[in-house]
Amino acid sequence: MKSTQSLGRDLSASLVVFLVALPLCLGIAIASDAPPLSGIIAGIVGGLLVGSLSGSRLGVSGPAAGLAVIVAEAITGLGFETFLLAAVIAGVLQLLLGVLRAGVVAYFFPNSVIKGMLAGIGVIIFLKQLPHAVGYDKDPEGDLFYDQPDGETTSSELVKMLDYINPAAIVITLVGIALILAFQSSWVKRNAVFKHIPGQLMAVLAGVGLYFAFAKTGWAISAEHTIAVPVVSSLSEAKSLIIFPNWAGLTNPAVWTTAATIAIVASIETLLCVEATDKMDPHRRITPVNRELLAQGAGNVLSAIIGGLPVTQVIVRSSANLQAGAVTKASAVMHGLWLAVAVLVFPVAMNYIPMASLAAILIVVGYKLAHPSNFAAQYRRGWGQFAPFVATVVAIYFTDLLTGIGIGLAISIIFLLLANYRTPYFSGRRSHQDGETLVLELSEHVSFLNKARIQQTLNEVPDNSKVVVDGRRAVVVDPDVEDVFADFSLHAADRGIQFAYLGPDSSEDRGPALKIRSDGQVPVADFDIR
Repeated sequence: MKSTQSLGRDLSASLVVFLVALPLCLGIAIASDAPPLSGIIAGIVGGLLVGSLSGSRLGVSGPAAGLAVIVAEAITGLGFETFLLAAVIAGVLQLLLGVLRAGVVAYFFPNSVIKGMLAGIGVIIFLKQLPHAVGYDKDPEGDLFYDQPDGETTSSELVKMLDYINPAAIVITLVGIALILAFQSSWVKRNAVFKHIPGQLMAVLAGVGLYFAFAKTGWAISAEHTIAVPVVSSLSEAKSLIIFPNWAGLTNPAVWTTAATIAIVASIETLLCVEATDKMDPHRRITPVNRELLAQGAGNVLSAIIGGLPVTQVIVRSSANLQAGAVTKASAVMHGLWLAVAVLVFPVAMNYIPMASLAAILIVVGYKLAHPSNFAAQYRRGWGQFAPFVATVVAIYFTDLLTGIGIGLAISIIFLLLANYRTPYFSGRRSHQDGETLVLELSEHVSFLNKARIQQTLNEVPDNSKVVVDGRRAVVVDPDVEDVFADFSLHAADRGIQFAYLGPDSSEDRGPALKIRSDGQVPVADFDIR
């Protein structure tokens, strides 16, 4: 793609990401019990600095919903200024993790869990936007937890919203969704003019227009149903609102504990998002994970120094960026610029944007992430993939992102153990009679996880049988498993069983009952191998 074409797509995508990020930055700050401006600062730093340093083409960084509870508790216990110091230290720790190349952790998460994370977040986004879509805005934007700050849950909010339906909000939402889908149609994409205009931007402009159209009617939209950007009249006033870290807290052990917690959780969330975003990238580009940790660390240091919340790469904004047609990381960088311009130049204008317009954008984002075809595709791959996928989706919905990932990972490990239990060897026969030969050809890697299955198989060998365990093609046979063979060979004669074990480097057998030829083959006269 030509650079001018990619720049145009990145520019339009950056506007969409900006519109999504603006309320999320404010909402996450509110959910974290932090000053609203701290969320905007984090979004600006996440775009301008982290976006520039990162090697991710589509990832977008900013304040993270997954850290909201940790941040809120830290602010309550330490105070905001001392919390900022902990966030600075957390950034330094992330820089150290990048230097130590700890980003390799990202590759240990199964695809089924990563895809479950995407679908789970899609479900949450979709359901949490429905109240905003009908004009019930008690839960702050950006909250992804099942238990909400307003005392409700994601499920109960869907019932409670029915008592607060605002017809104007519903109209704005439906018009917004219609415009987004229309601008994604093949007809618009073929049009020389309209194909460069993001439907999400048109949805917001239509929402603002309807806001004014309804202003003098019974459907007027109150200020509580619009974005609430802090109004800063000048750059000097903005500087006066910036809060700096309390450096005297360096000797407080709680600061270091909080810093370590933020560094670990923020790094894990970032690495998970990197994996997920790379999998959504149609060009299948790979993000350098250690460079990402360095970028996030630098971003957290700067954000906290100037009064901002911790940042991570975040899947909601990254997904919106991808769906808006971004090609390079220029989109992420520019969205940070738009956030700065919005706060410093157009804060009043931003406050005319209805929350319902943003709900329309995010409902489409959530639906695409949790599209039914994604569930069908995982089901076709078998229960070993589908069970962890569904477990991750359900757990994320009812708990939070990291807990859901942990549960999905645990389910994946269970299926891995079952697979190892079942397939440590290959045998041509399903049942064995007295006097027959049982030949077990070991897999390439036989670990202690296979010990139980092999022990069970040997225990079930009929008396007076002949057993050959052929491990010559194996790469690794765990010593625990070899002990099983050694113990079996000691007592095999008591049951009339002839036993031979050929290890990976066998030139002679390790069983007492047989002689192996010099070429390493089992004599056919002694063993009827079929």
